[in-house]
Amino acid sequence: MAAPMTATQFLAALRAEGLTVAVRSGWSTHNRAGHGAWGPLNGVMIHHTASGDGQGIVDVCSAGRSDLPGPLCHGVIHKDGTVTLVGWGRANHAGTGDSRALAAVIAESSTHPKPGAGTIDGNARFIGFECVNRGDGKDPWPEAQLDAIERASAAVCRFYGWGEHSVIGHLEWTNQKIDPRGFSMGSMRTRIAARLAGPASAKPPKTTPSKETPVAAKKPQTYKDVWDTDAATAPSTSTTAKTNPTWAPISFLREIYDGIVRLRADVAALRADLNKKG
Repeated sequence: MAAPMTATQFLAALRAEGLTVAVRSGWSTHNRAGHGAWGPLNGVMIHHTASGDGQGIVDVCSAGRSDLPGPLCHGVIHKDGTVTLVGWGRANHAGTGDSRALAAVIAESSTHPKPGAGTIDGNARFIGFECVNRGDGKDPWPEAQLDAIERASAAVCRFYGWGEHSVIGHLEWTNQKIDPRGFSMGSMRTRIAARLAGPASAKPPKTTPSKETPVAAKKPQTYKDVWDTDAATAPSTSTTAKTNPTWAPISFLREIYDGIVRLRADVAALRADLNKKG
């Protein structure tokens, strides 16, 4: 159990873990204060939005719906890995859950029991992240988004000194929910454990090629290279040998062309002479 961190500490923890964080205006004081407890905190809960991405989903998670006032989570994790913070304090995201599920989280048990409906107030005890996904089992979970879920969860756990088993999915809290759907919480906890084994870190920098890495070849243009550089000494019979002693291929082609023109003229003159005599 732990007292809630401040909004400033929450934001700093997320950024220290390498996340790109956006904030909704007024997020740090937007909550359901006066409608139930907030803390002591026991863990992190992961949800899916059951909708597509876009500003609309941030609006809903912040303001809520006609049947459920917002905020509906603390942060929205988008498909590109960005996290948008929409509230801090009590939020309507977890609802009631199974006491056995809570006991497993508090004990950081590697065994998470299949939950019943339950009566324990989860809104007081969990930090909640809504992850943008339709939840139909077909909508993909991009690696950037999974990485952000891993980092956001690890950021909270690192702050409190919790392990990966303090992170559960909504479906592990109550049998009334199926989220998140499309990846297993077991696999996500494995990722979180691996991250917690090292220090908080930003995303790895893009690697630069070593000096041994060959430079990409330019577009092949062998014909032009040969045409421009394959020179030869001008033939001694050429009338331009003195003015152009070293010939490139174009010189030879020009000489051949000029010879053909002269030959055609000679043939035409010969034909005309034969016609006169004939």
